[in-house]
Amino acid sequence: MRGPHGEDLPDAVLFACSQNAVRSPMAEGLMKHLFGRHVFVESVGVRAGEVDPFVVTVMDELGIDLTKHKPRSFEELEDTSFDLIISLTPEAQHNAVDLTRAMAADVEYWPTHDPTLVEGSREQCLNAYREVRDALMERIKQRFGWRAAPSG
Repeated sequence: MRGPHGEDLPDAVLFACSQNAVRSPMAEGLMKHLFGRHVFVESVGVRAGEVDPFVVTVMDELGIDLTKHKPRSFEELEDTSFDLIISLTPEAQHNAVDLTRAMAADVEYWPTHDPTLVEGSREQCLNAYREVRDALMERIKQRFGWRAAPSG
């Protein structure tokens, strides 16, 4: 599959974290924002948590709406025909490897800081979420060869 600017892309990508409430929904939203017309993207957690309001806020800053995101667990996956599973936590990495015993998919582990561990003011917490969001954006762009549209 070719991306919007000739990038070589997988057909389907699954992002996984612990509760599908912070890191993997961010990654799913970012991937869809960049490559959504070219790649099928979903996210799951080891357990289904609840969407974190700080995630909704920092993603909205980029024009990405996660208000309708419904956290799901690996067990709730209806389709497992992914070419690539990217796990963002050690726990999710174990589940991803287990899942690939019954399917042919590559697994990558991208250790990602948990912004929910940051304490402080609302702004300090939001900054922690922004750091994770921005790091995921850069990693996705790097991994999938994102090239901005030519200007002019």
